[in-house]
Amino acid sequence: MPGQDRRVRRSQRLLREALVALIPEKGYDRITVQDILDRADVGRSTFYTHYRDKDDLLLAGFADLRTDLQRDLAALSPGVPSHPTSPTGVIFAHAYRHRDLYQALCGRRGGTIVQRHLYRLVNDLLRDHLRPHIEAAGSDLPVDVAAAFYTSAAIGLLTWWIDQDFRPGPAVLAGIYQRLAAPGLLAALAPPASEPAWGAGGAGR
Repeated sequence: MPGQDRRVRRSQRLLREALVALIPEKGYDRITVQDILDRADVGRSTFYTHYRDKDDLLLAGFADLRTDLQRDLAALSPGVPSHPTSPTGVIFAHAYRHRDLYQALCGRRGGTIVQRHLYRLVNDLLRDHLRPHIEAAGSDLPVDVAAAFYTSAAIGLLTWWIDQDFRPGPAVLAGIYQRLAAPGLLAALAPPASEPAWGAGGAGR
């Protein structure tokens, strides 16, 4: 029912907000379900109706984050092929609009599990965006390798940016990333050499 659905969404939102607020204070690894309940002012039975544990709550938050970013990416020049680095601009703009969230996710107190899920999210978005560019160029560079490289660069720059209190602005940061990434992308999108770099035994030479 509509009223019940609103209560469910409100409870879930309060729990997610409580977790995000607690991460910079206590560190993800030290947070307990009771800490989250106390901060959200939500009952234990309500929590376990929706989530198995705090990791499940964290994953639900990343699912929402993925949906937001995919929607923003879909609105990026619809019908027009965008630059291969465009998704990072969307990520930086999203991070700027949700600064508290990204401070929790990328900060030192986020913990390994938080950082791993953030990496996976960004990697999936970049891989899906890079794949058609690499395939259209006939490049022999594996998409997973390119995505891993540019994901590490994006998260490294995002972490640095958070430490700088989100200065410069997201558009400037996206321009910096594109300038740094463009030379490598030009090489990655080049047609394969006469002897494929990723052929049998090529990676070990």
